[in-house]
Order: sequence, then structure tokens, then C-alpha cells
Amino acid sequence: MIDDCLRNRRILVAEDEYLIADDLRDALTAAGAEVLGPFPTVTDAIAFVDAGTAIDAAVLDINLRGDMIFPVADALRARGVPFVFATGYDEWSLPERFSGATRLEKPVSAHRVTAAIRPLFEGSVVDGPGAPNGTAGSA
Repeated sequence: MIDDCLRNRRILVAEDEYLIADDLRDALTAAGAEVLGPFPTVTDAIAFVDAGTAIDAAVLDINLRGDMIFPVADALRARGVPFVFATGYDEWSLPERFSGATRLEKPVSAHRVTAAIRPLFEGSVVDGPGAPNGTAGSA
């Protein structure tokens, strides 16, 4: 059973496979999160991040329709937004700057996603969407 461990958190999802994106949205919503997206392209995701909307964390597929997600990860990092990669790619495929990032191997269960995101907020207080959070999980 998934509790509301992500209550009032705004979680960006960048995933191009519809069924996976839908499962992620359902799992995160069940955990109390507000899901931003899912965004199926790097262009869509980077435009959203660059718009300055409050984002508490993100779940990123590495390859969106043939484009690598790394510019989105860089933009999130610059904003202090923690993220996890959910991907079929091996760890060695990540650029060195993301070597410390959490990487969930697909297929990803709802429990694994929420378990990976929850520690990103340990020690922070949630007052509502966009509440300040630490960057302990930032890659």
C-alpha cells in the first residue's frame, strides 16, 4: 500500500512511453503528489522547467523520443530541484556529472519510485505546493 508520503509535493515526470507515464502518474498521485506532466519530449520538459514553475522533484527517463534528458537534468540541478532517473540505460551511460544520481531500472514499480523520491525530502517541512526543500537528492 502506498501512503501519502509525497503529499503536497509537485513532481515533474518526463517519460515518453504512455503506459509507463500513466503508471508513474497513478503511483505519484496515490502517494499524494501533484504530477507535473508527464512530458514526452525534452523540448516540452525544458520549456516547463525554464518557465519557473515550482517543482519539488522530478522523475526523468533518460531517452525521450531519441533525445537525451540531460539538459533538463542540468536545468533542474541549477534550480536546486532533486531528481531520479527511471531508465533502461546502464549506469555507465550517465555522464560523469550525474554519477551520483539515483537511477531506477525499468520496469519501475510504484513502490520503488516513491521509495526513491521520499528521501529527497527528509528533514524538510511541507507547507504546500512549491514549499522550499533541500537539495540532498540533487544529482
